[in-house]
Amino acid sequence: MSSSVEPRRRGAPGAWDVWNRRLHFYLGLYFLFFIWLFSLSGLLLNHGQWAASLGANERRETRSERALAPLAGGSDTAQAREVMRALNLTGEINWPPSQPPGVLAFVVSRPPDATDVRVDLAESRASIRHFENTGMATFRILHTFGGSRYTDTARRDWLVTTIWVVAMDALSVGLVVMVLGSYYMWWRLTKTRTLGLLALSAGAAACATFVAGLL
Repeated sequence: MSSSVEPRRRGAPGAWDVWNRRLHFYLGLYFLFFIWLFSLSGLLLNHGQWAASLGANERRETRSERALAPLAGGSDTAQAREVMRALNLTGEINWPPSQPPGVLAFVVSRPPDATDVRVDLAESRASIRHFENTGMATFRILHTFGGSRYTDTARRDWLVTTIWVVAMDALSVGLVVMVLGSYYMWWRLTKTRTLGLLALSAGAAACATFVAGLL
């Protein structure tokens, strides 16, 4: 009597191979537009002489002053948010290294624009410098925008920035997973393993040379 379970054919992909290919496929589709965004904005960063890059260096500045209601007590962050509501500003709050006496100073930043605010606490009056970026500048800023400077350890206070950073973390992890999966698929192709090993070694050597030259 023949067995009811048909043995797996020699060379047929196992469960891990199938799931690895599916993961590689769907991660690639999900991250496709993120990769395009960072690739194209990276070209703008690397080639400042291009016409599109020159346009990204332009921005418009306007200055104004506004009278405010006396600010309620509390932390600097609470007061800054109160000012932002009064001025109808949204974005991530960036703080200067120190606050001048009697002044609440901060910058509200987003990729399309940034607003430098200085509030005279005694007179309840805000001096505002607003910088509006061009479309190309906004696109380029998306490559590096994280909501806070690398020297600022304060946590982010804008929900959109937090979601953006989580998405970038997911992109980084997803690319690592895809690369590791690619290594596995390459290793399974025994006929081209030598050629793949040469390509891997050449890439590692080139990367190490560039890093050593930049340090």
